[in-house]
Amino acid sequence: MTATEGAPRGDEPSFEIPRIPASAGALLCDADDRLLIVKPNYKSGWTIPGGMMEADGETPWEACRREVAEETGLVVEAGRLVVVDFLRPRGHKRGGMRFLFDCGRFDNAFFDHIALQPEELSEYRLAGRTAALDLLSGPLRRRVSAWSEADGCRYLEDGLPVPGMGS
Repeated sequence: MTATEGAPRGDEPSFEIPRIPASAGALLCDADDRLLIVKPNYKSGWTIPGGMMEADGETPWEACRREVAEETGLVVEAGRLVVVDFLRPRGHKRGGMRFLFDCGRFDNAFFDHIALQPEELSEYRLAGRTAALDLLSGPLRRRVSAWSEADGCRYLEDGLPVPGMGS
């Protein structure tokens, strides 16, 4: 596809290539299997480190690593894709693709280097899985729960398993 493909030429009808927002999040656990969760300033509740992919061609894994570094000051070098979730647009929410990466288990000293991005985050904690699930929002809670319950990568739609897609 060329840079001009999709742009109107002469008297051809114009059309717009659909754009689907995408984000990537990181699952970071300590030696006691507690999950790092963060509290954003710009919305209620708790979440995991992560955020929107840049429109410059950034990949989900690149976005995950960048967002973790920006938000927490932590550097992750390895991970594996564990959940892909397609969210349908609803009302004012645009929907999109959500990628969740398991970035591994780290010793407690790793988390001593957290430096929260004050423009976006007010606090963090390491929480056991049950406590973390209680604090996370519905769609993210379902993604983290799917990660906890599966050995491989899970595909979800609106945070729910899809019949015929395996478990």
